[in-house]
Amino acid sequence: MHSNDGLITLLISCPDQPGIVAAVSRFIFEHAGNITSSDQHSTDRHGGMFFMRVSFAEDSFALNEAELQQAFRPIAERFHMNWSAHYSRVRKRAAILVSKLDHCLVDLLWRWKSNELPLDIACIISNHQQLEPIAQMYGLPFHHFPVRREHRKDDQQHMLQFLTSQGEVDLLILARYMQILEPFFVQAFPHRIINIHHSFLPAFVGANPYERAFERGVKIIGATAHYVTEELDEGPILAQDVIHCTHRDTVEDMIRKGRDVERRVLAEAVRLHTEDRVLVHGNKTIVF
Repeated sequence: MHSNDGLITLLISCPDQPGIVAAVSRFIFEHAGNITSSDQHSTDRHGGMFFMRVSFAEDSFALNEAELQQAFRPIAERFHMNWSAHYSRVRKRAAILVSKLDHCLVDLLWRWKSNELPLDIACIISNHQQLEPIAQMYGLPFHHFPVRREHRKDDQQHMLQFLTSQGEVDLLILARYMQILEPFFVQAFPHRIINIHHSFLPAFVGANPYERAFERGVKIIGATAHYVTEELDEGPILAQDVIHCTHRDTVEDMIRKGRDVERRVLAEAVRLHTEDRVLVHGNKTIVF
């Protein structure tokens, strides 16, 4: 696995025009930064958008965080940029939300323990108590927040207050958390809640997708990781994958195969987010 020790990454989106790459590269060069990777993407030429991800070594770079913000502002204003700077030494803090199914949680924790996912885990939250022993096994705080259908708003308000009391939590990972989040909850973490949907969206949205896939006689099933928005299962897609199935597969076979894909896709989405490889534009993602 490549190391990204001591990197600064700029994520930029703006209207497309000539000179953007030159201006950004010159800025980094003038302040003694050594570019390690640079990726660009532009949409169609008619009123198109330009997206850029550029990483450079922090150790030689002449500006600290506040100076970088100030010095880059004139370039950002000239090109009407939305931009952000990310430091690889600052690990994102995540809370993982689960219900009763453990396969995605166990996979994430294994990858986290193996240093495959560069993040800190603040806590694990669940509306059930079944998975507490797994949290204990990894020495992580486990918090039980039951959600009652008739008091869902209040229960989620309580959970949100708890999360904001935990210091800076940058990311929520829904590892098969079987609850619909209220709009106020989603708004508190814009494009910072990653969900795994056990289907190849936009097909088979909602509950029981494997049963519906079985009824339809599909030959592939998939999983989709996406950012949560207020529209159920409609948020910008981060990662997807599929697995083949045949007429011999039962619903149980599909669920078993589906779990493999879910684990893989969720882990990939979390990695992309934590490595600052994702820009959101409208309801799409640009993944570098």
